[in-house]
Amino acid sequence: MKTEVPSGPRRSDATKAAILEAARERFAADGYERATIRAIARDAGIDPSMVMRYYGNKEGLFAAASEFDLRLPELGALPRKHIGAVLVSHFLDRWEQDEVLTALLRASVTNAAAAERAHQIFKGQLGPVALGVCPDPAEAPRRAALVASQILGMALARYVLRFPPAVEMTREELVSWLAPTVQRYLTDERP
Repeated sequence: MKTEVPSGPRRSDATKAAILEAARERFAADGYERATIRAIARDAGIDPSMVMRYYGNKEGLFAAASEFDLRLPELGALPRKHIGAVLVSHFLDRWEQDEVLTALLRASVTNAAAAERAHQIFKGQLGPVALGVCPDPAEAPRRAALVASQILGMALARYVLRFPPAVEMTREELVSWLAPTVQRYLTDERP
């Protein structure tokens, strides 16, 4: 039986996928500052020049590796009183299922490019959610920023800094504490 050799584009797609997977794991484990192109290439089983060829530099690789869809739920059909709980639950799922978001948060604290990437993700994805549910569309960016402060603050305490009280709280406790605040930020009239 003859084995088919993958064509150029398929091989490059597989190489890019291997690089991105290795980069995500390395950035999650080591953070942006300590992760190196050489270590990522070694993890992907390729020469470091291939990483540079596809992504240019570490910043370009990080941007590609941190492409992230928050997969926010559609909130329009929900009863308004459940919006906060649904969003908090959703974000807990995202943090617990994908280390890329944790790596992005870790890197954002010390690296301007990573901070800008996080800003783009939250502005581009959380902003429209806030716009769809808040009483005054002009306030949507501020309300999205307030929601992000709660979500990112808990993520930092629970998944990055691993503060024992934040880590020890059950999912239900986290939702019951955070959901009313997120709910208020998104749906209440301006104080």
